[in-house]
Amino acid sequence: MGQNLQRGERLRPIDLARGHGLSTQAIRNYEEAGILPAAARTPHGYRTYTPLHAQALRAFLALVPGHGHQTATSIMRAVNEGAVDEALHLIDESHAQLLDDRRTLQAVERALRSLGPAAASGPEAASEPNAASGPADRFIGPLAGELGIRPATLRKWERAGLVHPRRDPLTGYRVYDEAAVRDARLVHQLRRGGYLLEQIAPLITQVREAGGPEPLEATLRDWHGRLSARGRAMLAGAAELEAYLRERG
Repeated sequence: MGQNLQRGERLRPIDLARGHGLSTQAIRNYEEAGILPAAARTPHGYRTYTPLHAQALRAFLALVPGHGHQTATSIMRAVNEGAVDEALHLIDESHAQLLDDRRTLQAVERALRSLGPAAASGPEAASEPNAASGPADRFIGPLAGELGIRPATLRKWERAGLVHPRRDPLTGYRVYDEAAVRDARLVHQLRRGGYLLEQIAPLITQVREAGGPEPLEATLRDWHGRLSARGRAMLAGAAELEAYLRERG
């Protein structure tokens, strides 16, 4: 639609809405949110838009898939307020978050590759109170510190059946052996990846029973695909935003 518009052409809300499957109320909402520049008004009070508004709408809709609705809104609002540096900072933060998510996925894959046979990490291994301590054993405080979480979070994971520390027979303290530490790290990485505890539990059970990461291969492929789609969406959004910035002059 935008390629056929002349710079001084006047558009109605329905003209903007029609090409994107939106309602005229959505267009008004976008204007009120600062996503679109303020519209001019006719003597009778009707909104009139221009090709600049059409490009702003295209930029916003292109930004949403890569940055999310809230961040895309903040980017457009900053641009329309003349705070381009602020908009670019928001974009940089989204790219940094995507990079962090990629690193999280890599960490999950490394954690999965480190998982041993089911017998080494199942609850039966954690039920031997007289087992000797090993060099990799951790108490709850130091392990929580390594992961950057609170001890209460580890206790919550234990109640959910995700991590199985044993109890020291003399003190009753939780002791996390190598397998429990490995499970805790895997849960931590999956949580960072956006998975809920109820989603993580069956994944870890499958991995333990299979003795390796094969049950999660489809999940990991989907995760890779979603990150790649976000990256490409960010490129598409950047192109439309650059066109809008040029149009604004």
